[in-house]
Order: sequence, then C-alpha cells, then structure tokens
Amino acid sequence: MMRSTVFLCLCALLSVECVSQSAEGVPASNLKKLDWLEGTWVRTNAKPDKSAYERWERSSETEWTGFGVSLQGGDTTFMEKLRIVTKDNGIFYVADVPENQQPVYFLFTSLDATGFVCENLTHDFPKKISYSLEGSRLVAQISGDGNAVDFIFERKD
Repeated sequence: MMRSTVFLCLCALLSVECVSQSAEGVPASNLKKLDWLEGTWVRTNAKPDKSAYERWERSSETEWTGFGVSLQGGDTTFMEKLRIVTKDNGIFYVADVPENQQPVYFLFTSLDATGFVCENLTHDFPKKISYSLEGSRLVAQISGDGNAVDFIFERKD
C-alpha cells in the first residue's frame, strides 16, 4: 500500500513538472530555428477577387519583424504588423492589428525546424496560432473556441 502511494505521488509530481515546463514556453535560444520563415509568402487560398501575403525578416538575434497585408484590386483591405521577439527567456509572436488597442502576445509553446505553435488563451480570437512548412508551402492556422481559419502560402522569393 505504501509503495503504491509513493508511486502515485511521484507520478503526480512528474505530471506537474511536465505541465509547468510546457507552460513556460520555448526557450529564447531557439529563435534561430525560424530561418525557414524568412521571405515573402503569397497566399494561395485567398478568394478569387483578393490577394494577400506575409513578409518576414530577421531584424536582430532576438527579433523577427513581419507584416501581413490583404488586397482587393489595388486597395489594401487589411494590414497587420507582426513580430517574433524574445522576452523573459521565452519567445512570443506579437500581432498588432487595428481591431486591438495594444499588440497581442502569443507565447511559443513548441518550435522545431519546420514549424511552431503559440498561444494566448486569454485572447478572444485567435487563442492559438500555428505555422508549418510543408514542402514549399507555408500553412498558417489561427484557431480558438472551436473555430479555425487556414492560410496557405507559397514562397515568392
């Protein structure tokens, strides 16, 4: 009986440790894994009368800057300023859009050589943003509360 109680306590402690590590996010030293993101990406699944693209570039060892723009004809219909920054030994995706008074920070919860996931569960929508490189395509998804929107891009340069 004592052994099983000790075993269960150890399992509970390990579970708490794993959850706390994942809640801390991805260490800032992993920012170099984003090199695949650099460049201009043209959206391939935009509506027929619209076009859109994102542009990303590394601005320093601790920051990436980018922007997203949607066009209808020659008119800009939406623009967002984007950054990926290191802060408090974590990595954050920062979206600055006209609908929000302040930029919104999403903590990176995973990052590897071909993608990342970041989250802000207190934000209305999206709560989660993911990017993945699939061959020559970049698939970005925003999601939350049972809704998801996919953005599919191809590299322009």
